[in-house]
Amino acid sequence: MLLFICVSSNCLSQINEIGFFIGGVNYVGDVGTTNYIRPNNTGGTILYKYNLNPRIAIRGNFSYFNLLGNDADSENKIRQQRGESFKNSINEFAVGIEYNFYKYDLSSRDHISTPYILLQMAAVDYETPRLQNPDSSYKFTRNTSVSIPFGIGFKTKVYGKIAFAIETTFRYTFTDELDYSTNRFSDFDYAGTSNDWYMFSGISLVYTFGRPACFADQR
Repeated sequence: MLLFICVSSNCLSQINEIGFFIGGVNYVGDVGTTNYIRPNNTGGTILYKYNLNPRIAIRGNFSYFNLLGNDADSENKIRQQRGESFKNSINEFAVGIEYNFYKYDLSSRDHISTPYILLQMAAVDYETPRLQNPDSSYKFTRNTSVSIPFGIGFKTKVYGKIAFAIETTFRYTFTDELDYSTNRFSDFDYAGTSNDWYMFSGISLVYTFGRPACFADQR
């Protein structure tokens, strides 16, 4: 009976990971370049992972960055002639699944590196024009939408309980307003019909803590 309780306790004791991610971000929409991986600004993320087993982890992360777009950077002649630009501060909270191609367990001797894929749902907080002032400037307000982050990466043990990863993720959003595009004001009516995308590519460092789970190699 005592053995059963100990085994059950070990199985319920999961490995946790906490760390940070830094890298480059870029946007694709109605303003600026249409290259899907062309970082033009930096951003940061705080992330946490709860490892269910050596293949699957639940991952949550909070990110902050500014999205930038400038028609002068576009290869489209029409956009170059239009000459619009924008800067939008983004707060993102995402939760989802990280799936490892190979078994991954830093407490083992062998399973310390793997490529992985990521799929999440995210809440995106951004600025959008609310009203036009008498001097023709605009008052902005915050709004929230949803995005679907998905991507691929590679992670490996660095030393002890510290791991390193390189990752690229794409975000499909359910809004066309990250570049302020709206038909409510003629100055921001870019006649776009597609929702915006943004991408985040960079590196992360995470620290693993908590008792090894029952899947851990105790050698």
